[in-house]
Amino acid sequence: MPTSRRAGGISKRCECRGPDGKRLGAQCPDLSKRSHGKYRLSQELPEDADGGRRRFQRTGYAKVSDAQSDLDRIRAILDLPGDDEDGQRRVGDLLADLQKTRGSIPDPTEVSRKLGVGVPLDGKMLVGDWLDHVMATKATRATTNHGYNSHIRVHLKPALGHLRLDRLGVGHVQDMFNAIDDRNDVIRAENAARREQAARCKRGKPGAPKAAERAALAAEREKLAEMPPFRRITGPATKQAIRRTLRMALNRAIAEQLITFNAAEHVELATAARPKGLLWTEERVARWRETGAKPGPVMVWTPAQLGAFLDEAETDRLYALFHLIAHHGLRRGEGVGQGWSDFSPERKEIRVAKEIVVDGWTPVETEPKTEGSAGTVKVDTGTVRVLLQHRERQQRERAEWNARAAEERAQGKQTADWADTGKMFTAEDGTWLHPDFVSKAFRRISDAAGLPPINLRDLRHGAAALVKAGGGDLHDAKVKLRHSTITLTSDTYMELFQEYEDDLAEKAAAAVPRARRGDAEAPVE
Repeated sequence: MPTSRRAGGISKRCECRGPDGKRLGAQCPDLSKRSHGKYRLSQELPEDADGGRRRFQRTGYAKVSDAQSDLDRIRAILDLPGDDEDGQRRVGDLLADLQKTRGSIPDPTEVSRKLGVGVPLDGKMLVGDWLDHVMATKATRATTNHGYNSHIRVHLKPALGHLRLDRLGVGHVQDMFNAIDDRNDVIRAENAARREQAARCKRGKPGAPKAAERAALAAEREKLAEMPPFRRITGPATKQAIRRTLRMALNRAIAEQLITFNAAEHVELATAARPKGLLWTEERVARWRETGAKPGPVMVWTPAQLGAFLDEAETDRLYALFHLIAHHGLRRGEGVGQGWSDFSPERKEIRVAKEIVVDGWTPVETEPKTEGSAGTVKVDTGTVRVLLQHRERQQRERAEWNARAAEERAQGKQTADWADTGKMFTAEDGTWLHPDFVSKAFRRISDAAGLPPINLRDLRHGAAALVKAGGGDLHDAKVKLRHSTITLTSDTYMELFQEYEDDLAEKAAAAVPRARRGDAEAPVE
């Protein structure tokens, strides 16, 4: 029912009480005095969830204008939901609660803002509820939301979810990260203890152990089984990502004018250093073969090592994909999502317009994450030739698949024709390649070639090294890899470029034939 038709108004009431504590009412001797008594407002409210009637009443106003001001404010609040029954119930609940607590009547503008956002009208929104609300309306792509939800589920809600949104402070957020650091210390200690215990479970000599040794080993393995499993710590990069998730949610609350301060902005965290690319030099390869330890998290093959990989991959049906990534720095999802319609052999270029990424385990097609990632990549003549040969092979695969499918359907089998997805690189039936399948194929070929280990993503980093090998600089690498800023390129590849210059300088000097050793070639003491 519209607010204008709800029963309500202002009246005057005597508040005097007799010796028995009861109000005198009409028996008050001062009732006839004009200044005697207090004003009271009364307003019917929307029904509660069970259909019960409610009224808002408040007395004690010395001036009729004060009572009228509050009554006008109450009626303005009641008008906000219009015909929305849920909204009417919510404002009714708000005013009924204020009736009980004697709370101040809020500004209708503030109530309207909260009503539109869908948060509690009484200002008691919890951080956990707000995070759920933000993610329910978050328009970013599925894989990004998957990361946000992981941070919220594992870290933010357990530590902060029970706190009032409008009372969240820097100290609360800092305490959460301090607790993460404490948990990291525990995980490190437990991992170290498990490694030590695992070492005790290994037999010292080959062959069947003696009975006493067998019993001792069994006891040690029982202890190992009772220990916590190996776990990963929450590193600096992950902590920065957790803070970004919280900062995003709090900025949304500020935009909705629910809070005025973003506590995540003022928490001090160690900066996560971007991993530097390092070449697999002969010395590093020798050390790796001896110890099994990689010199750094981002390792890059030399051109000779890349050539050995591509030689090994040449007979694989995904060779063209690895060739494209290695020479032109496409990301895995961009390569898997690349369409034939975005390839121009005449202009020798491809347009990166789609990518296939994994949400959990499910492949999904999406736009490139940043505007800079979606762009045109110039390719060399050799790559054009490789892609055209791959297209011919794909067309043969399609014809052979469809012929086989037709034969099997004639035999009563339910076999579908080759799926025409328009992608450059597909599974044998034409459907999308799963990105993880590509990574596994890369590792299989790399191992078969006997090369030092790199990740498929490091093959993209190798494209930056090829820019340097071809005489380019950091700006050329930025353009090739479609980085948003040259700072990002420099942070990742400056050390690699400098190292590459050293390697090229040594090779250039060694290329000069000499008949005898000169003093300059004597060992440095």
